[in-house]
Amino acid sequence: MKIWIDADACPVVIKDILFRAAQRTGIQLTLVANQVIKTPPSRYIQSIQVASGYDAADNEIVKRIDPGDLVITGDIPLAAEVIENKALALSPRGELYTADNISNRLMMRDFMDSLRASGVDTGGPPPLSKADRKAFADQLDKLLSKRASP
Repeated sequence: MKIWIDADACPVVIKDILFRAAQRTGIQLTLVANQVIKTPPSRYIQSIQVASGYDAADNEIVKRIDPGDLVITGDIPLAAEVIENKALALSPRGELYTADNISNRLMMRDFMDSLRASGVDTGGPPPLSKADRKAFADQLDKLLSKRASP
């Protein structure tokens, strides 16, 4: 298993949790973004800068993932592609996207997009809370524990 981060919009606190996990477990962690991302010095952590452009980071992640890899993203269409490629997708709020829940998430995303396109102010997601950070860390630990078990 490798961990990939859709890093352009990933909160710093979530990246920090992932940096510690990579160091603790020795799992390769790669941040993919269209800007330079600072990472701590580690043989387990690297970053890839892609050209700017719509979905450039997403496309790079999809191109590089293998079945069983873990992708950290809040991007629902990217999560759907990850699942299609037999990899795992986890949101920075700790929601594990699955084949069972991704179609509903895509429909809700499309619905909200159509509301915004018609001029409705839908607001944005609430700020990341302590509960969100804990949910993320707990879900990450579960996934990493499964990887370590025989």
